[in-house]
Amino acid sequence: MSTDYLVASLPTLAFGAPAPMTWEQFTAAGGEIAPALARTWADLEVQLRNAVAEARGGERYRRAASGCSLYWKNRVLACFQESDVLRRDTLLDRVWWDAAGELTPPAAPLGKGALATYAIRLRIALRRDTISTEVGNAAFDRLTAETRLDPAADSNRQPSTANDSKR
Repeated sequence: MSTDYLVASLPTLAFGAPAPMTWEQFTAAGGEIAPALARTWADLEVQLRNAVAEARGGERYRRAASGCSLYWKNRVLACFQESDVLRRDTLLDRVWWDAAGELTPPAAPLGKGALATYAIRLRIALRRDTISTEVGNAAFDRLTAETRLDPAADSNRQPSTANDSKR
């Protein structure tokens, strides 16, 4: 199947909407990222991750990148002006979503670049589908369970006195 036909037959992706297909369905249909485009995306993603590291104050976590786009760096840094973590992550995902569009050249809107853009955006949509209040609260409860004080155990404990240390 030609790339143009494959791209044209894929269901529409929209940021913030549920993913219209699974990754397995995408790859079974012939979806993939061409090696040259994978390298281009890897370099752009390193630039985005470097901007995140800079915003978090972790300059030592920066990696070498062959490009340098102030536009994407500034978009990432602007996301960190948001104090709400969920909103910030949504804004960062939107930056990644938009950056994936760089792989689609205007002269070939149904070519291999468009397929690579679709693949990256599908991964973002699939990851965002896993985010929910219930899952987040369950993870929080699991992580903080060891540090919680059990009120029943505290009420059964005898108060300590200064004489306890002398025994």
